[in-house]
Amino acid sequence: MLSRRHFLASLAAALPLSAIVRRAHAAAVVHLESDPATLDALAEAVLPSSLGRAATRRAAEAFRAWSAGYRENAELVHGYGTSRLRSTGPTPVTRWAAQLDDLDARARNEHQRAFRELAVAERTHVVRSALAGQRLDRMPSVATADHVAVALIAHFYESPAALDLCYGARIGRETCRPLSAQTRKPLPLLKVSEK
Repeated sequence: MLSRRHFLASLAAALPLSAIVRRAHAAAVVHLESDPATLDALAEAVLPSSLGRAATRRAAEAFRAWSAGYRENAELVHGYGTSRLRSTGPTPVTRWAAQLDDLDARARNEHQRAFRELAVAERTHVVRSALAGQRLDRMPSVATADHVAVALIAHFYESPAALDLCYGARIGRETCRPLSAQTRKPLPLLKVSEK
């Protein structure tokens, strides 16, 4: 049986660790927000070019917002037919911020320029070399992605914009539409040159 003294000692030991994790997460979020150019450059390299520059930037901004809103140990919605409760794991944002710095260091080492200053083809090569040896046989969820590039792709493909892009129409998944609009065929997407 656990005594009160041992319980309080273990609680005191656990509290500083959680505070350290929260501070590391906050510092990583500040890092992502203070230097958006590297993440924007990564988005241009890994997301579909058919999106166009403005939509690619919006996707990178949505990923930054998702990262800022991530909370460790938050309860997740349980699956259909199960009552098992799950919660979010440790923050991946600290690892991703370090990986963005690593992409920049690789670019400087290989091309003597910052990652954001490289052409898209050169950035793609740097990302592919960073992902060499990673298991990429399936798309993970955003929070479980091992690399920031994969997390960015996973975040985009979970979005309504990705579904619209796949079908070439304004489906607007997860948006509220009136019942009268349910029977109408979705409008086609504008081409990037038309935006």
